[in-house]
Amino acid sequence: MNQSSLWRCLLCSPVIFGIGSLTFSFNKAALADETSINSRVISLENRNQIIDDTESTLPTIAQVTSVSQLTDVQPTDWAFQSLQSLVERYGCIAGYPNGTFRGNRALTRYEFAAGVNACSNRINELIASATGDLVRKEDLATLQRLQQEFANEVSVLRGRIDHLEAQTAQLESRQFSTTTKLVGEAIFTVSAASNQARTNNQAVFQNRVRLDLQTSFTGKDTLHTRIGAGNALNFTFKGNPAAPPGVPTATGTQTIQEGYPNDSAIIDWLAYYFPIGEKAQFYIAPFLGAHTDYLASTANPYIDGSDGGTGSLTLYGKDNSIYNIGGGTGLGFNYKFSNAFQLSAGYLAGGGDSPASPLKGNGLFNGSYSALGQLTVNPNKKLTFALTYINSYHTPGTPIFSLGFSSLQSVSTISGVVGTSLANFPGGPNAAVSTNSYGAEASYQFNPKFVVSAWGGYTNANIKSRSGPNGQIWNYALTFAFPDLFFKGNMGGLIVGAEPYLGNAKALFGSAATNKLPLHVEAFYKYQVNDNILLTPGVIYLNAPDQNKDADAFIGVLRTTFTF
Repeated sequence: MNQSSLWRCLLCSPVIFGIGSLTFSFNKAALADETSINSRVISLENRNQIIDDTESTLPTIAQVTSVSQLTDVQPTDWAFQSLQSLVERYGCIAGYPNGTFRGNRALTRYEFAAGVNACSNRINELIASATGDLVRKEDLATLQRLQQEFANEVSVLRGRIDHLEAQTAQLESRQFSTTTKLVGEAIFTVSAASNQARTNNQAVFQNRVRLDLQTSFTGKDTLHTRIGAGNALNFTFKGNPAAPPGVPTATGTQTIQEGYPNDSAIIDWLAYYFPIGEKAQFYIAPFLGAHTDYLASTANPYIDGSDGGTGSLTLYGKDNSIYNIGGGTGLGFNYKFSNAFQLSAGYLAGGGDSPASPLKGNGLFNGSYSALGQLTVNPNKKLTFALTYINSYHTPGTPIFSLGFSSLQSVSTISGVVGTSLANFPGGPNAAVSTNSYGAEASYQFNPKFVVSAWGGYTNANIKSRSGPNGQIWNYALTFAFPDLFFKGNMGGLIVGAEPYLGNAKALFGSAATNKLPLHVEAFYKYQVNDNILLTPGVIYLNAPDQNKDADAFIGVLRTTFTF
């Protein structure tokens, strides 16, 4: 190989870019102390030197041993012979993950300096290993001239690497844990409610804060240890004339209104996810688990909002209310038959963490529980639908739609988290109830900016303390999501439906009960200020909040979500 050939071949040396950084990928290269510089990141002061951003995050492949491994290099290319010599004779060229070389892209002096240094070190290795006869004198002469010309660039790169290594060592010495990362969320809401019944609702400024320690032991599993605190309590509305004394309605409950006891910080969720094989994902919840934690889908992808900071303003608006039946200690799993079919199943006990055995029962199998099974079908990327069944038992004083919050002993346990007081206690607060619930959920994305979801749920409640008809509890909704509404990254949402209500209230509670449909209408707009701050203004209209024909209500909300 002559000087011209080696020069041209080095000009084609591949490098991989990153936004604001550069990773050199020459095999067995060294800029200092003869150690490899693969995967080390060199910061660039001038970002205009960065090109091909879309491929910046790709890692390099291993050293190629034959030029034929580079799919975009052809024997007719002007530098084919030179490249073949560098690959097969000196072994100091690597390609990209997809097996390409990309020899036509631009090259900076820093990149070229790294290439020169890599090949120089490789030649030194060949000489040291008694294979010096493989190194040609003209190649050595070319490299010596190039080393002299690019000595300043190599020195700069060496200094940058030393600086980055020092910074990395400092970060490693101060890091919290090598296996755990901290994910935080703080939510502030300003809200006010008014209603014809003139209940004493004041404008409030409320908050909820959660710190989630996410630990992985294998790289595929995750242990969640979450600490939560907040001061958000529900608004009060005029109850149904037949409502049990002291049991308010749970209609209109916002996502953060979970009533942490005495505003204190507690561990409010503990769960472990781990896979078995390629198709099964398991979930174990020693404390305050929920069925939505492990489900393959709730068929409300844009409005669900996970734990309530990024989706709908209310818990009812997140998903089918039957998912809120029960919760606590237990396990669940997903099994993926294929990309189109997934089976989810789980069992959660409300008092599964308590060995005490009062008359109402406790423990994993002698108290409140809920067992779920769901088949989720995704025939294509736009359509999702699911069929859900839940069997549950609720001890006296435990609402049907509780999410397992009885473990927190909070205000929310009196009324549940969604639905009317009659739906949560169809036999009154002193009656044990067993239920069978059936749900259907569906979502269809008409285009990238318009998604429609719907669900319906029916619960047959068998009241244990008396003979007579079972409770007939219904809930349903239609939701509309408008991704990228007005601005990219923002979203508009609209929810119309009925929160859980007792359809045969008069049959169970007599003529005193009113049985008006508790209509729920909710509209909100998510404005993404930046990656960490989300503003969600919205309004909620409740017609007959507790199936009460003499009351309706408006709730105005401005929610600010900080994530870190």
